[in-house]
Amino acid sequence: MLKRAFDFLGAVLGLLVLGPLFLGIALAVKHHDGGPVFYRTHRVGRYGQLFRLIKFRTMMVDADKVGPGITASGDARITPVGRFLRRTKLDELPQLLNVLRGEMSLVGPRPEDPRYVALYTPEQRAVLAVRPGITSAASLAYRHEEQLLTGPDWERVYREDVLPDKLSIDLAYLSHRTFWSDLGLILRTVRTAVR
Repeated sequence: MLKRAFDFLGAVLGLLVLGPLFLGIALAVKHHDGGPVFYRTHRVGRYGQLFRLIKFRTMMVDADKVGPGITASGDARITPVGRFLRRTKLDELPQLLNVLRGEMSLVGPRPEDPRYVALYTPEQRAVLAVRPGITSAASLAYRHEEQLLTGPDWERVYREDVLPDKLSIDLAYLSHRTFWSDLGLILRTVRTAVR
């Protein structure tokens, strides 16, 4: 309950402080091509429940209908505004709304596409015992993940190398997480984003 209260208060504070930035990003996304400001997609949450993850849209309209669910390096579907949002991770900010609704936490394993969760081993499924997060130990370690996903075999690299390693990092973190380690991850995430 303490973690949920921290998440709720953190999300409210984040939305209040970042309100002007939200507005600026929304106007930039809308101005580029007139399409929707937000992108909503299904992700797997706590206990394997599906929810609708919210992000600022960084790709052309209906990009998910003309390509894969994971973005590889140099994906032509990414808009110029989207490239900046992805590089700075500002596209993730609307997930504060997911935190308010109790679907996510500020810190926790990143929520994954159902197609990839179906490949988890029983041990890896332990990450589903907690709410997914906006940031995690693995997301910091793989901040530039798209750069690893190049060439014709990029999806195999994601499935067989990147995803298992990310899950291993998050499981190790979860085994000794504390309020202070979560706070440290939030501060590291903010510091990395403003560099």
